[in-house]
Parts: sequence; C-alpha cells; structure tokens
Amino acid sequence: MNTDAIIHSIRTWVEQFVVGEQLCPFARQPLESGGVRFVVTEARSANVLLDCLAEQIARLAQTPEIETTLLIHPNVLTDFLTYNQFLDEVDALLRRLDLEGVFQVASFHPDYQFAGTEPGDAENYTNRSPYPMLHVLREERIEAAVASFKNIEGVPERNIRHLRQIGASALAERLNACFRDTDGPHALN
Repeated sequence: MNTDAIIHSIRTWVEQFVVGEQLCPFARQPLESGGVRFVVTEARSANVLLDCLAEQIARLAQTPEIETTLLIHPNVLTDFLTYNQFLDEVDALLRRLDLEGVFQVASFHPDYQFAGTEPGDAENYTNRSPYPMLHVLREERIEAAVASFKNIEGVPERNIRHLRQIGASALAERLNACFRDTDGPHALN
C-alpha cells in the first residue's frame, strides 16, 4: 500500500472536486491553512477501523490546530452496503465516548449511493471519493461556518443541480483522474 499515493489521490479529489466544484462552502479555508489531517489506515477489519477512528478522534480532541481529519481506509468496508451499515457503529462510538455533539463523522465512499437514487445518478458524487473514508469534524466549527453562510439550506439542492449538469460519466472521469500518476485503482464506477 502506497500511503503517499493514496493521500495524493484524496488531496487531489478535495482540491479539484470538493473545493473546485464548491460542493462544500467550508472546505477551502481548512485545506489552505493546513488544518486538514490526512490519515491512511491499514485496517482490514471493521473492529480495527473503529479503534483507529477512536484514536483519531482522541488526537483531534487534543490538537486544536487540526480542524478536521480524513481517515482513509482502502482495505476495509470497500462494499458500500457494509460500509453504510458500519456508520451505525460510528454513531455508537461517539455516544460511548460521550462526544456526540462535539464531533461529527461524515461518510465518503467510491460507490456512495443516497437512498432513493440509482447507482449511476450524478447526485451520488457529492459523497463519492477515491477511497472509502470517514471525515471527522468538530461540531463547533461546523456551527460557526453554517452561521456565517447565507442560504446554507440551499447548498444540497444547488449541488444536485450542478452535478446533474456535469453528468455522471464526466463525474466518474473526474473521480478516476484523481488516480493518475498513482498506483491506486483506475476504473471506478
């Protein structure tokens, strides 16, 4: 596993897709200020991944200069349905650590699919990433960002319209482009 290549793929995706397409109005600042921590785990089981997530949450709690952590897990939960079910365990972990409302975990996966959509629908690309990952965010920073942004409620609908205009096949090409010059997968759907 080439950790540098995996991080490069994710960073490229964040820069070109998340920030470049303005899918998240809050992503540019922490990325440019160095507040995003990219971590690749070699976990091969859900239990080990959950332990790793707990470690990353603890580190984030102790390190205020890190705004957010992207925990990339290329070797576990590669099946989206299994990954999606695992998110219940993530929520339970936050409750068990008594950190619900302090941290939030967003989910990204190469095969992400929202309920009520077809696998090939463009809107699924708002949460599709080159590798499966868990995005640990500080609730207080989310609340501050949301309070400073006009019409935050309109962002999801704007993203859906924007991605539909681009089209699913072009979005798949852009996602695949994140792997150029790396040893990562080259044929994501």
